[in-house]
Amino acid sequence: MAETARLKATVYVGGLDTAVTSEVLHNAFLPFGEIVDISLPKPDLPSSTDPHRGFGYVEFEYAADAREAIDNMDQSELFGRVIKCAAAKPQKDANEGLGSKTAVWEQDGWLAKHAVSEDDRRAVEQAKADADGAVDPMQGLEELDVAGPKQA
Repeated sequence: MAETARLKATVYVGGLDTAVTSEVLHNAFLPFGEIVDISLPKPDLPSSTDPHRGFGYVEFEYAADAREAIDNMDQSELFGRVIKCAAAKPQKDANEGLGSKTAVWEQDGWLAKHAVSEDDRRAVEQAKADADGAVDPMQGLEELDVAGPKQA
């Protein structure tokens, strides 16, 4: 299955109690379609006693089944806790975003998002050149000591 199709068929399930296992998730989401895979990410710290990080992913065979599961299970209760169900998002690259060791403005994603086209760059340079040659509207008013029209 292609990565994008696989992602569309995956449901993020958040707010899980520590007692929830992959078998419990399987039984809870089975009515919505055939389940391909279930994952419950382990805690980052090896010293943690929690079996998972409080969220998991349920991958269905078909994207329509995933949408049906989201519609029916979002804000439902599982083991006494209200769970959040949403479409899974792609995992971010470790070298992108604020957590990376590379400056944000040197990252490809930031550069692509904030790139300036050559036409825009030329337009800014032209505007600066036009502003340099423009006459100051306040020029010549230095000698006036009274505001308003000149007295006749």
